[in-house]
Amino acid sequence: MDKKELQLLKNLTDAKGVPGNEGQVRDVFVKYAEKNADKVFYDGLGSVIAKQVGDKEGPKVLFAGHLDEVGFMVTGITEEGFLKFQTLGGWWSQVMLAQQVEITTGKNKVIHGVIGCKPPHVLTVEVRNKAYDIQDMFIDIGATSKDEAMEWGVKPGDMVTPYIEFKRLNDSKFLLAKAWDNRIGLAVTLRVLENLKASGHPNIAFGAGNVQEEVGLRGAKTATYLVDPDIAFALDTGTAGDTPGMTAKEADSKLGQGPQIIIYDASMVAHKELRDFVVSVAEELDIPFQYTVIARGGTDAGSQHVTRNGMPALAITVATRYLHSHTSVIHEDDYLNTVKLVTEVVKRLDRKTVEKIKFG
Repeated sequence: MDKKELQLLKNLTDAKGVPGNEGQVRDVFVKYAEKNADKVFYDGLGSVIAKQVGDKEGPKVLFAGHLDEVGFMVTGITEEGFLKFQTLGGWWSQVMLAQQVEITTGKNKVIHGVIGCKPPHVLTVEVRNKAYDIQDMFIDIGATSKDEAMEWGVKPGDMVTPYIEFKRLNDSKFLLAKAWDNRIGLAVTLRVLENLKASGHPNIAFGAGNVQEEVGLRGAKTATYLVDPDIAFALDTGTAGDTPGMTAKEADSKLGQGPQIIIYDASMVAHKELRDFVVSVAEELDIPFQYTVIARGGTDAGSQHVTRNGMPALAITVATRYLHSHTSVIHEDDYLNTVKLVTEVVKRLDRKTVEKIKFG
């Protein structure tokens, strides 16, 4: 992977953007997308869509990642200067304590903090032996009073994001960062737009960054409604099953073995003809891939496929370790192969092929 590719990934993952506050990430997306788009536009909720015309008479093909990451919102300030907060997206309390965070104020000042709780020394055995209640956690920013915290610009409603440094894990192909869910889907979207501009394609392509996926697949509803595509893809992350203690029944995807094709999740059953078409392209070009089932959770494809009067949709994802935590890990080959697969799929979606997928 060259420096340009790595810089794209770093810029996306360094950007801060929780559900309802995705502006920083949207700005990064637009900076890259506008170079390869005929038009960039927005839905009323804040999702961004880059339109690229290959054949103005061709079908409309949408592929989208989501802008938001799991994070928090400041909900109050104690008299002693500690911050109370609300989770945004699914968090597991075990991964939160003693982790560093950044609060972005209304004037875009960044305040550093750490998530804390009562010390274990004062807890009963019963409390120590179970997951700590998120409602009893707080954020320590070093303020000595509510007035001081407010003087620094902190207010209820401010965005709170995990703090972690983007890096390659030693000399491996494993990449560590915050917010791979779902900045990697945005990176795939942007790279596919770039590839399509260079190669041409027989359709009208729409690369999107949806808002508020982590709180109910919301932006996908409005963005997909606005585009009204013939075919839709959600580009996201999926559970990895290659760490100690995992069983194939829980998750069987492994990092480095190709993009995941989601055949079932809690938000949708994959469209059979579209699924089979994507698999045929992967097999034709010897692109490695993995069939994946996600029994709990879903992707923006869950909203895409039931928009308006319905459409074929599919989620193509990158296996990721330690999802919904401060730090997650992907394999660079999976990213590159996902870019290749989605590019080649979109290049083959002409009017005749889309009609066959839709109507048999």
